[in-house]
Amino acid sequence: MMQYIADKTKASQANIALVLKHEQAYINKAHENSKGNDVDIDGDDLADYILSRKDVKLDELTVESILDAEMDYLMDKGHAGYVD
Repeated sequence: MMQYIADKTKASQANIALVLKHEQAYINKAHENSKGNDVDIDGDDLADYILSRKDVKLDELTVESILDAEMDYLMDKGHAGYVD
């Protein structure tokens, strides 16, 4: 997946790993707060959360590109989808 994202975004492996690390923390927190219900993740809120982390020095477009590429990969593999 990392190579797929790197190919699509031209971001470094380190930046991709950093974004995905913070994304996972955000998702884990959302699951904790859901009390067993389905979790709906808003992409804008997720990007804002990642951009607010002190160790993230990326611009919004790069973060969103990484997240979009990850979602494309997961959808291609049948692991994720969008809810209308």
